[in-house]
This record gives sequence, structure tokens and C-alpha cells, in this order.
Amino acid sequence: MTRVVFIILISFLSAQGFSQTSDLGNWLIYFGNKKIDKDWNWHHEVQYRNYNAIGDLEQFLLRTGIGYNLTENNNNILLGYGFINSQNYIPTTDEKKEVNEHRIYQQFITRQKIGRVNVQHRYRFEQRWIESQDFRMRFRYFLALNVPINNKEMIEKTFYL
Repeated sequence: MTRVVFIILISFLSAQGFSQTSDLGNWLIYFGNKKIDKDWNWHHEVQYRNYNAIGDLEQFLLRTGIGYNLTENNNNILLGYGFINSQNYIPTTDEKKEVNEHRIYQQFITRQKIGRVNVQHRYRFEQRWIESQDFRMRFRYFLALNVPINNKEMIEKTFYL
């Protein structure tokens, strides 16, 4: 088992090394989900993405929303807003173009348990206003799988894959 995990990690690291053209980048991300009461929750996140380790801003993202639990732990709907500031390099120059975007989004999250595997599906529909002139819509899907390793359940001090 250890050998398989080691081979998978080496494969990802080598693929990562050949696919990058810049020296170093970094994403600093905070996700929060605060329970307001048994039915309502507040989602909030901050993402700070850099071309280099620090100080060469690529994208700054703020996202928040109010969610409602349709069932106790499995199904949640959410209405939210996001602000995104992107600073993209203009090809073949050292100049950047700054672009601001506002998003309204609706999402549905559902959770399931299949044996020891915890499954989460997120469906998100976004309405995007880029530089107040360009309107776009986008549908996004996110799948998360969590498998507890040292405990049968995901409790405190559980390691998971």
C-alpha cells in the first residue's frame, strides 16, 4: 500500500514539474461555513492567488452567501455573491490588465455516504458581470470524496484520503 501511494505522489510531482512555466506561484485560501441556527448557515471565503510566492497578484476573490438546510446534514441550497479582481499579464509584455468581476450564484450541495466513502456533490449556477459590460452565465459541478483512514467515521483526529 505504501509503495502505491509513493508511486502516485511521484507521478503527480513529476507531472507538475514539467507543466509549470513560471518559477513559483501560490494560492492562499480561507473557507468558512458558520451555522446561524439549525436551518440557516453563512458561507464565506477569501482566495489570494499569486504568480510568485507573494506580491505579484494574479487574482483576489471574495465570496459569501446565505444557505438553507433542506435536510439536517445532507442537502443545502445557497444564494451568494462574489467579487473577483484579476490582474492578468498581457502576452509578450511585463504589463498587466486589471479586470473586476461581480457574480451572483445559486448552489445546491448534497452529501451521501457509500460504505466508508463520504461523497459531496456541488452544483453551482453563476451569473457573471465582467467589467460591468460583459454578461456571462456558467454552470459548475464539484465532486469531493473523503475516505477516513484511521477511523471508520470522520471524527476529530481522523486522517482521510
